[in-house]
Amino acid sequence: MEGYVGQQYVGIDLHRRRSVLVRTTDLGEVLEAVQITNTPLALAEVMTRAGEHPEVVLESTYGWYWAVDVLQGHECEPAVHLAHPLGVKAFEYRRHKDDLRDAADLADLLRLGRLPESWIAPPATRELRELVRHRAKLVALRSHCKAQVHAVLAKCGVPVPMSDLFGVGGIDLLDRVELPKPYAARIASLRRIMDLLDFEIDVFDKLARGRLARDPGYTAVQTIPGIGPILGAVLVAEIGDVHRFATAQQLGCWAGMTPKHHESDTKVRRGRITKQGSRLVRWAVVESVQRLPKHAVLGAFRDQVAARRGTNIGVVAAARRQLEYVYYALRDHHVRGLRPRPAPSPAAAAS
Repeated sequence: MEGYVGQQYVGIDLHRRRSVLVRTTDLGEVLEAVQITNTPLALAEVMTRAGEHPEVVLESTYGWYWAVDVLQGHECEPAVHLAHPLGVKAFEYRRHKDDLRDAADLADLLRLGRLPESWIAPPATRELRELVRHRAKLVALRSHCKAQVHAVLAKCGVPVPMSDLFGVGGIDLLDRVELPKPYAARIASLRRIMDLLDFEIDVFDKLARGRLARDPGYTAVQTIPGIGPILGAVLVAEIGDVHRFATAQQLGCWAGMTPKHHESDTKVRRGRITKQGSRLVRWAVVESVQRLPKHAVLGAFRDQVAARRGTNIGVVAAARRQLEYVYYALRDHHVRGLRPRPAPSPAAAAS
């Protein structure tokens, strides 16, 4: 097989320091199985033996960006595929599991046309996601610090009469309250950390908005009630190229906003939403419909569903419809369904 010139398939089991590559023929015969250190040079060297236009697959796992960039820039012009991690979970249940077997199975799934694929976001989208996701992490850290301040005050029996401890009245309370030294030192430390986090959050806000300033989809998304600059940036970054979804329903399914469906013979059971997509997209659309007024289109829809099936189901149903509006805003740069339908005239109603 040294001089094989047919179509080759390459499966890569990617790890943090080393990876295993398996090259196979179009009939599944193994041409080479090799372990490499994770360097662009080592990966490119193996690809030089893969012939013209090989099909390459690796899992969407820790640190896959660099490997995809090296493969897409290689002179042999490989077709790069990213395996969806949930779709290859069957590997975990084998009696014998090792890196060589994993790489070979990835190549076989690709060769047989049965590979569950993830979308490979272009570098610009990945960079924008880094900004948005880091900001979300910073906000989570700040919320954690705020929870600790509440916990310290509770330990000391200090009542908090205001709804926002970190508003004007709450800050005045924190400045005046007298606590034992260890507790006071902890609160002072947490407040200093939160001041630093506020600064970093503001920095990443500006970086994300600067990248999106001329994006028509970003502008259009903000015309949807409940979505502002921050939620808009999250949705644009996480969804990426909306044209990869043929319908708004496909976007909702990708985001994990559709119910689970279990069917066997004559029995059909639909459960809660799958939550298998982007956590940030789900958070953004749910957050955007929480405080919509009742007279808004989605506010009225949310309350109608909530009256029949409960508040949580009403919010999720409204968030799923909100995601449909986001789809059309990103695709068409305007949304026609935001205006309430006009009431029929008396003449039309009489006819």
